[in-house]
Amino acid sequence: MATIRLQDVSKVYPNGHTAVRQLTLDVENGELLVLVGPSGCGKSTVLRLIAGLETPSSGSILIGGRDVTREPPQRRDVAMVFQSYALYPHKTVRENLAFALRVQRVDPVDIDARVKKTAAALGIDTLLDRKPGQLSGGQRQRTALGRAIIREPQAFLLDEPLSNLDPVLRLGTRTELALLHRRLNATTIYVTHDQEEAMTLGTRVAVMRQGIVEQLAAPLEVFRRPANVFVASFVGAPAMNLWPATVERTPDSIRIVSPVCTVDVNSPDITRVKGGPVTFGIRPHEIDLVSEDEADGNGRAEIVEPIGPVTVVHLHVDGLSDQLVRAVVSVDTPVHVNERVHFRLRRDRVHLFDADTGAALGP
Repeated sequence: MATIRLQDVSKVYPNGHTAVRQLTLDVENGELLVLVGPSGCGKSTVLRLIAGLETPSSGSILIGGRDVTREPPQRRDVAMVFQSYALYPHKTVRENLAFALRVQRVDPVDIDARVKKTAAALGIDTLLDRKPGQLSGGQRQRTALGRAIIREPQAFLLDEPLSNLDPVLRLGTRTELALLHRRLNATTIYVTHDQEEAMTLGTRVAVMRQGIVEQLAAPLEVFRRPANVFVASFVGAPAMNLWPATVERTPDSIRIVSPVCTVDVNSPDITRVKGGPVTFGIRPHEIDLVSEDEADGNGRAEIVEPIGPVTVVHLHVDGLSDQLVRAVVSVDTPVHVNERVHFRLRRDRVHLFDADTGAALGP
């Protein structure tokens, strides 16, 4: 396995569209780095640049310390797994797995041993004589993974490999991928638009927007300390509540005044913030429904969504007419549509962002 480095890499297409903007990124040996972001943010382009399927307009790409910026794909020693599986439909699973090794003129005895070992590891050893048309979506995906693994490349590039699977199969295959990475300790870059996949699979997560990385950190760091309003609103389900507010400093703490409520906060991260206009943020599961005398604010339950063990309550809050505030409560908490409710914000979970730039404010 090997490290991967992108240094000031940009990709501008002939029509003028910039897919990647001066991206510098280091992927450590054995790391599983997830690129996540909305459609069109450039994450799949980054994979194609590393694989050699696209040529950067500027910058350099190094794999294992070797500059491969102008090298063809076959000389980069990386394996890519596509969303569409890209299996040969006329070949059996055995032949699909063995194809790359046959091209490399590996000894047939060694090929047979590696095919059996890889198929057993992925649970497709009983399917070796079937063709892709006879396989389920999950079996096809595991075959595509096996075709990449059997080559023993320096790095794996996975481009939304689970997006064609149904929810139950997707969850199971995601678990298999996590276990497989732990077993192989393989350098892997994984692209997805699904933040749940990103948070559960990644050693680190890179959140992308419009060709740049907005934040690169461990999954919990991205969730707990988003770098800006975009990351805060993109990562987390339901998304973080955000609304305009003003910071008023007091001798002992700061007061946050907003249309939703007014709260005093003495968190060390927040008390260093200067006064003035800000964007106030709090995640839905950090809002508690309480009695009226404990409340920071009041509202009316507009939408009530039971989701397994929790319920998402969309509140029409007094003073905030143009958006709903989301709160996540236990499914055992009785809430009904049009019911008046009272809520309190957890003071140590408040986020503040610059009103102009959207950057997080803190230490």
